[in-house]
Amino acid sequence: MSVSKSDATSHSTPEHVAGNWFSVPDLRLRDHRFMVPLDYKNRDASSKISVFAREVVAVGKEEQSMPYLLFLQGGPGFECPRPTEGSGWILKACEEFRRGTGLSTPLTPSSMQQIKSAQKLADYLTHFRADNIVNDAEFIRVRLVPEAKPWTILGGIPPIGDGCAADSVYRACIERLIHQNEKYYKRFPQDIEIVQDVVTFLAESEGGGVQLPSGGILTPRGLQFLGLSGLGSSAGFERLHYLFERVWDPILVPGAPKQISSYFLNAYETWVSFGTNPLYAILHESIYCQGASSRWSAHRVRADHDNKFNAIKAAKEGRPVLFTGEVILSHAGNAGTVDILMIYPWMFDESEALRPFKEATHILAEKEDWPPLYNITALKDNKVPVAAAVYYEDMYVNFKLVMETASQIAGIRLWVTNEYMHSGLRDAGGQVFDHLMGMLNGKKPLF
Repeated sequence: MSVSKSDATSHSTPEHVAGNWFSVPDLRLRDHRFMVPLDYKNRDASSKISVFAREVVAVGKEEQSMPYLLFLQGGPGFECPRPTEGSGWILKACEEFRRGTGLSTPLTPSSMQQIKSAQKLADYLTHFRADNIVNDAEFIRVRLVPEAKPWTILGGIPPIGDGCAADSVYRACIERLIHQNEKYYKRFPQDIEIVQDVVTFLAESEGGGVQLPSGGILTPRGLQFLGLSGLGSSAGFERLHYLFERVWDPILVPGAPKQISSYFLNAYETWVSFGTNPLYAILHESIYCQGASSRWSAHRVRADHDNKFNAIKAAKEGRPVLFTGEVILSHAGNAGTVDILMIYPWMFDESEALRPFKEATHILAEKEDWPPLYNITALKDNKVPVAAAVYYEDMYVNFKLVMETASQIAGIRLWVTNEYMHSGLRDAGGQVFDHLMGMLNGKKPLF
């Protein structure tokens, strides 16, 4: 079914422009763009930015009156995957909801370099945290949802303590990270020597590393960052092992020097790339700060465990080289995951994509006057039904911290399971979404 131009623009105002419906298999989609204030505390003087939302419904339900479900992808700085067909949790959600996803003005490496001053860029980026996301969502809800009715939100449970919450999360999850490395090497013990050899090769190379295709440099500590993708997903161990199977170029000519393969270097950059979404690294610790600076939280916490995570030292002593990565808090919903990436200051020297933003990121890391993000009193007085899935054996989930946050939210119902990794919504989305919704609507018993 097509929509005429007059129908498509019936929702349009200077603040809200609605597009035409279009199709992918089993789904109908419509794009919306909203002009929202950059700074909600100074709306009159604030410049405007464009926020994008995509409306998704099952085929044939375009004109039906259905409640709205807002999906918050997480991040920061990563867009929601574009629907290519009706499958998984999206298809399940579209049985009962109009699903919407959001996307702020894209902050790409090229667009951010329009702001020439590091201080001005840092100031600009302070408006892309949870408080403004909530303001954007409310701005959209009252203009999109008929009669500005409530909607259901699929998102995540963040740490809500004062100060820099990243500190407590990193400290609590270090042992879990070590355990995940132990599990990996127990499954693939042959990789212990392979990774040690790669670390030694990188350390002894000119400049302490090997040039990457993008122009950056792969160093021993950069190699450890493969844990970002290799240790946390359901098939991550296998993917990491197969990657190291092809780390070396074959020797075709006797006496040719040993070298890391172009296959491995290109794959590394695919795994650990900030080229399209640098905001993920720039803001990743700052989004958890309330009244305190992050001061490069992951770097400080790792320094306390340098004896375990020093790759060069581990290789020399014949110990397994430990990978680093990200900390996953929990998968949750009002009916996603909240990730805290281990970001280090040296990454802004070694990554070609991040180098232009080194100074601005340092300014953000030292900023102390971050406003509060969460109202604990309001959470304790919550009247909105909330359900959350907590993956007990997830990669870096710290069960204690998740439960501490949940204890501050009145009426929350928890589904604690070891059936899924943190990618449960991607791996078994229909089942996970159905279980969460069942907890919200009373179809699932309390015990």
